[in-house]
Amino acid sequence: MEHSAICTVAEPVIAMSNLRLFYGQSEALHGISMGLSRQQVTALIGPSGCGKSTLLRCVNRMNDLIDNVRVTGSLTLDRTEINDPGLDVIELRRRVGMVFQKSNPFPKSIYENVVYGLRIAGVNQRDALDQAVETSLSGAGLWEEVKDRLHESALGLSGGQMQRLCIARAIAVRPDVILMDEPCSALDPRSTARIEELIVDLRRDFTIIIVTHNMQQAGRVSDYTAFLYEGNLVEYGPTRGIFTNPVCKQTEDYITGRFG
Repeated sequence: MEHSAICTVAEPVIAMSNLRLFYGQSEALHGISMGLSRQQVTALIGPSGCGKSTLLRCVNRMNDLIDNVRVTGSLTLDRTEINDPGLDVIELRRRVGMVFQKSNPFPKSIYENVVYGLRIAGVNQRDALDQAVETSLSGAGLWEEVKDRLHESALGLSGGQMQRLCIARAIAVRPDVILMDEPCSALDPRSTARIEELIVDLRRDFTIIIVTHNMQQAGRVSDYTAFLYEGNLVEYGPTRGIFTNPVCKQTEDYITGRFG
């Protein structure tokens, strides 16, 4: 790997240094080092099985849920080591929200979906919850569509609406970082466009990391792009440079569709 293929970021909110992840004896991530900028969108791209989602799930320790996972190296959020055994993982996941590939609203009302994390955090004042619901649904571009049916089941929403509800649920607790694991892969083009517009808006308040298979989507929504291949970080830098003038031939071949 060419050293020049990896950019450095001043005062990163998330910093990885020689991050390795093992499933048993098998090494899935090979010494990843990169810093992610605050209030920017970083896209993780690469072929299936290259480690994108595994890397994403390191940031909120979702890989802890898998047996025989071992992580070495350093991964920090605002200089706090994420893999410190003494770290409060519940608090970490409050600071690092997650939106999954398949929308996963709870079988509750729209209102209760949004305030779920706040209730867990001990917020029960009606005024505070009502305000959070309106603010979060507005932030997710959903308020006008659902404001008259807040106490109806979230499962009655369309697929695109459900995914925006999951985004509203994630932002209600005001996290520092939002992880998105292929958030549009199950959506139609119109819903995808709504989510992409939303991602661009949300970066005013949040640091966002998105895993996507869609090159055009990465180009449209991200400020920085990281290209992974077989668990290695091949190239990382400003999206425009990665897409128009990549340093590594491997990156160019992937982006132009020669492999992957």
